[in-house]
Amino acid sequence: MRKIIVSAAAAALLASGSVAFAAVKHTTGTIKAFDATAMSLVLEDGSSFTLPKTFKDPGLKAGEKVRVSWDMSGKNKVAEAVKIVK
Repeated sequence: MRKIIVSAAAAALLASGSVAFAAVKHTTGTIKAFDATAMSLVLEDGSSFTLPKTFKDPGLKAGEKVRVSWDMSGKNKVAEAVKIVK
């Protein structure tokens, strides 16, 4: 019985660790380039993001300060949301 409990606890610990790495990240910066056709966004610090096909442009333009909520997909940063910051 003790082995089952220890095994279950170890499995739960390992599973919860991978969930923590899947958390959405946030970046705030100024837009350097936005291409609605290519679905890409580049910030002045060099961070680049791919935008999903369902992305609705809130009026993004170069020089605008934004907060990007993103996650990794392979080697690409995929923006889940882009919000203009005042």
